[in-house]
Amino acid sequence: MELATENPLLSAQKASDSGLQAVLHPLVLLTISDYITRHTLREQPGPIVGALIGQQNGREVTIEHAFECATKAVHGEVKLDSDWFVQRLGQMKTIHSSPQLDLVGWYTLLPKTGPTPSILHIHNYILTEHNESCLLLGFHPEESLKHDAGSRLPLTIYESNFEAEEPKNDQGEDKEMRDGEPPLRLRFRELPYSVETGEAEMISMDFVARGAGNATAVEPRDQKKVMPGNLDDPKGKRKMEFREPTTADLDDADGEVHVLSREDEEMIAALSAKANSIKMLQSRINLLATYLERLPPSYLTGDDTTMATSDVEPTVPSYTILRSIQALVNRLSLVVPSATEAYEQEMLSEANDVHLMELLNDVLQSATEVRGLGKKYNIVETSRAQNKKYADDPKILGSRFAEI
Repeated sequence: MELATENPLLSAQKASDSGLQAVLHPLVLLTISDYITRHTLREQPGPIVGALIGQQNGREVTIEHAFECATKAVHGEVKLDSDWFVQRLGQMKTIHSSPQLDLVGWYTLLPKTGPTPSILHIHNYILTEHNESCLLLGFHPEESLKHDAGSRLPLTIYESNFEAEEPKNDQGEDKEMRDGEPPLRLRFRELPYSVETGEAEMISMDFVARGAGNATAVEPRDQKKVMPGNLDDPKGKRKMEFREPTTADLDDADGEVHVLSREDEEMIAALSAKANSIKMLQSRINLLATYLERLPPSYLTGDDTTMATSDVEPTVPSYTILRSIQALVNRLSLVVPSATEAYEQEMLSEANDVHLMELLNDVLQSATEVRGLGKKYNIVETSRAQNKKYADDPKILGSRFAEI
């Protein structure tokens, strides 16, 4: 009810009353984020508007793909280019014909408070011309800047319907009784959704995760750098002098971009995924600990006479959550091995094997380097002995010239 009073376009009804459920696919999120990034970096004019295609099976709507839309401003209002939109929608239906996908909604940028009057023209056009039960996906850019582990996606899905506008009842005043039904107004209400990933989408998400592990920002170089100790004249038209590298040259050399190999990228991606998993696990554990700490004292001590001494208001207990926490705690004994000493001995043995392999690798590399050094030394000694032989016996050198 508070949201309805703050935003007149939001419905006062609960989202669960309609029974409609949305299923969101990750490819839609990738498409929307890519469009927002390109639109922002290129500083393109106009709003960010796109269409959503999917399937509707009963009270379940799947949002599987998305594409951006062309808009135009007419008398200060943003409208869709109807001819372009119909043509592009037909192309998308032809591409995604098995299974057949259809228009199920559209997306744009919205504040956290909900829809604004500026989106009504586009929404009414889609309602009247294409889908009378289309959804609205509002992406919240201010929420995407928060990097909290385990937080919700920065988006909200709305369904729209026409509701009777009921006048507010002010206490102490008489209202005029009028015949007829009240006018209907377009209202939006939040829709629950879940994220579903297919096999093909898992490949795309894995590729994006690998690329994110090696994502770096490279600044363009204004001019060619002179390496430390190089000569001052690059054309070689005069004698050059060797100069000692300065501090600025060393800083430039250290700031160069190093390209990672494929193995390094895979290792960084794997470590990043594990680090994010650990952060999310830590945040969930902290959430459970905070919930238990804020329970009433009687639930912690078992004494009903214990009075709360903290200034923080106790949390309302939920027996479902408490039973889930108790079941989780009971399963912890299954994670910890029963034979702790044998487990630690096995872990120590595996660690020793890894260190032994590293030492063997270092020994083999050292042997290879010594072998190469011996070959070079043999070549130098052979050449030196041959030169000494020619210097001691000039006849050998003369006979060689005679043969030539």
